[in-house]
Order: sequence, then structure tokens, then C-alpha cells
Amino acid sequence: MKKGFILTSLLLATLLLTIGLLGCNGNTPAEITPEPTQPTVTQPTTPAPTTTPANVNVSLNTQTEGIWVSGSGKVAVTPDIAILQLGIEAQEPTVAEAEDKASEAMDKVKTALTDNGVAEKDIQTQNFRIRQRTRWDDEQQMEVVVGYRVTNDVIAKVRDLGKVSDIIEAVVAAGGDYTRIDDLGFTIEDPTAYYDEAREKAMADAKEKAEKIAELASVKLGMPTYINESASTPYLGASYGMAVPAPTPAPEIIVETPMPISPGEVEITVNMQVAYEIEDKSPIVVQGEGKVYIEGDNKP
Repeated sequence: MKKGFILTSLLLATLLLTIGLLGCNGNTPAEITPEPTQPTVTQPTTPAPTTTPANVNVSLNTQTEGIWVSGSGKVAVTPDIAILQLGIEAQEPTVAEAEDKASEAMDKVKTALTDNGVAEKDIQTQNFRIRQRTRWDDEQQMEVVVGYRVTNDVIAKVRDLGKVSDIIEAVVAAGGDYTRIDDLGFTIEDPTAYYDEAREKAMADAKEKAEKIAELASVKLGMPTYINESASTPYLGASYGMAVPAPTPAPEIIVETPMPISPGEVEITVNMQVAYEIEDKSPIVVQGEGKVYIEGDNKP
């Protein structure tokens, strides 16, 4: 009886264990909550640009081959025009007074110019200014207006160079102490023919240099492949700088001794940068070891 009970208990335990194992191996998986992980970030790869950016200029015509030289041509010319820069400057307590004085003096200056052969079309206003004149007031601790300055500048072309000195004297006498002579220069009315002459000299100078270089390098000079020209403006100027404006009406000025004026010469310069191609030499046929090949090529 006791043995039967033990056997029955063992069978029951085995059955319960089997049922438990079958339940663990069932089709319903155990619910597992995964631990949070940091996301993987992949840095994007920048593709190589296939086109040139808009703000980058690429030049395919670099022109680096050949013989590059610079040539210069100069022509000395006697000027035929004088450029006189002059002005009137008046300072008075009020704008109206300063403008009246400046206008009166300028009218006299223009009359002096035209009376001495300067045409109206050759007189041009370059600048007109009205400026306050101030000083520091210690009592008020501020700038206070003490007057007004009116400036009127003109440029006059003098075509008769023999009268330049007389015209300057007439202008100074007419404008009095309000007169300012800022600059006197000399130039050419039409320098076209002189530029052509200087250009021919510059090209000849460039070619002579290129031929010498080609000879030294034992190569044959070809045609020009690039030409660039730069030229100087023919003008000879010198600051004259005379007369300081007076705050009071100017007395009449009489010049007894003519002022010596010499136009001298102006120089017209043209510079040329020229690139010449190098012509290929004729191939040289060389015979050796029973074979013929072109010098410079690999032997067959």
C-alpha cells in the first residue's frame, strides 16, 4: 500500500513537470522589453562637384607658350594747348555777401579770359561750393558760425601758347585777391598721329627683342598670338598755386613784369606686350643600324 502511493506520487510529479515544459515551449513568445540604444548616425558623404561654381572664373586660354616680350615707343611733341585751372574764393559773414563777391570776381575773370582770346566754349565750370566757416567758442563750448566761403573753379583752354603769361596776369588783375591759380598744364589737341608713330616704334621694339631671343634659343620665330597695348596721356602739369582769398574787397592788382611761361615738350608713350609663337622645326631624318627614324621620336 505504501509503495503504491509513492509510485503514484512520482508519476504525478513527472506529469506536472512535462506539462510545465510544454507550456514554456509554446507558440506564445515571452514579452521582452529591449533596452534603449543610441541611434547610429551616418555622416553624409559630399559628392565631388561635377560643375564649376558660378563665382569661380576658369580661363582655358592661358597663353603660356611662345616668346613674350614688351616693346616701348616714345614720341616727344611740343604742346599746342595750355590747360589753366583757376578759381575764385570769397569769404564773408553771410552766404549772400560771399556769393555776390565771388560772382562779381568770376565775371571779371571770365571777361579777362575772353578779352585775351579764350573762347567761351573753352571755359568750363568744374566746381562750385558753399561752406560754413566755424570756430570753437570756449564760453559756449560749441562750434559757432563765423562766416561763409564760396568757391567757383573753372578750367580754361588756351590755344595761343604765346599768350599764356598775359592771360594769367589779366586773370589775377581782374579777380584780385579772390583769385586762385591752381594748376597750369600743357597737352596736345589731337594726339592721334603721334600715338600711331609711337605704336609703330613699340611694335618694332617688341619684334626686335623677340627675334634676338629666338636667335639665342635656336628657334624660329612665328606670328604674334597675343598683343596688349597701354598708353600714357600726354599732359605736362605744374601746380601754380598763387593768391589766397581775402575776406575783404580786393584792391586792383597791376603786374608790371610778365611771368615767364615755357611749354617745353610732352612725351607720348605706347607700351606693347606681345607673344610670338615658336614655329616647329622641320623633322630631321636619321639613319642608323639599317633603320630610319625621326629625331626626337623613339627608335623603332
